[in-house]
Amino acid sequence: MEPTLFKSQIKNVKFGKNVKVISPSNIYDCIIGDNSFIGPFVEIQKNAEIGNRTKVQSHSFICELVTIGDDCFIGHGVMFINDLFQGGEPAGGDSSKWKSTRIGNHVSIGSNATILPVNICDNVVVGAGAVVTKDITESGIYAGNPARRIKDL
Repeated sequence: MEPTLFKSQIKNVKFGKNVKVISPSNIYDCIIGDNSFIGPFVEIQKNAEIGNRTKVQSHSFICELVTIGDDCFIGHGVMFINDLFQGGEPAGGDSSKWKSTRIGNHVSIGSNATILPVNICDNVVVGAGAVVTKDITESGIYAGNPARRIKDL
């Protein structure tokens, strides 16, 4: 049997001015601010918002309910999560169980970091490979699993 094939697409996106998108990318029903950059093999799902002058590098996944501020950097392979498997299994299509994530302005997230549903304040660096499991309320540099503050900025 042949599988059903879906092509990556850009659909119903509100783009700001001077946005650059490298294909293939799968971007739909979201907002991307002025002068932003989206690398190849990126998925940005519906109801996500990307701020102005923000760079999203290749192979990153930005799920529903994620808001990223202005002047941010999202490294290669960063994964945002909106389902915490609260009932011991995936929420599936029950979006009422999904949680939101808010990333402030001037936040850099290193390659292969995983961001659970949290709030991250302005002026934060998240190290490569870090797993952010709790809100970050103070600027600084965070690293590890779970991510912890290791240095002032």
